[in-house]
Amino acid sequence: MKEAVHIGAHPQAEPDLEEFVGRVALGDEDAFARVYDAVVSQVLGVVRAVLRDQAQSEEVTQEVLVEVWRTAPRYRPDRGTAINWILTLAHRRAVDRVRSADAAIARDHKAALLDRMPEYDQVAEHVEARLEREHVRRCLRTLTEIQRQAITLAYYRGLTYREVAEALALPLGTVKTRLRDGLIRMRDCLGVTA
Repeated sequence: MKEAVHIGAHPQAEPDLEEFVGRVALGDEDAFARVYDAVVSQVLGVVRAVLRDQAQSEEVTQEVLVEVWRTAPRYRPDRGTAINWILTLAHRRAVDRVRSADAAIARDHKAALLDRMPEYDQVAEHVEARLEREHVRRCLRTLTEIQRQAITLAYYRGLTYREVAEALALPLGTVKTRLRDGLIRMRDCLGVTA
């Protein structure tokens, strides 16, 4: 059997990632540096495949590796290899970033729609006011000409009884009577109870 020939430096054994992650769990910074060097390109590849944006992929890769540093004590070799654990963290973090971005876009879209839509109460009030005005106009048309003029001058133009009497060239008592009779007819037409 032939032995492998290595050109250049002495062959280095693959780092035992499980051992280094165990040392990272104890706070060994040198072990973390070796884990980092061993997995950074694979983590970036997994994240980049999900995010498809280089800048975000690099950011998420850094977050994943910080998470490896923080959560190394939770790594359980009996549940899988260290590289699978780290790549699972990477994939989850990348998917979370996509979901977060999608949720932000959905929130912004919903907020934009709500900003463009008038509040329900404003619409209802506008419609109700328009219907009431039309009902008042119909009831005004049932009055005599003097009653309608007196009410219009007093309630829509804000004139006093005396000013209405002067504007219509009628005695003050006649204007008061026409206003009272017109308002009674309006009340009945509008269906207002006392």
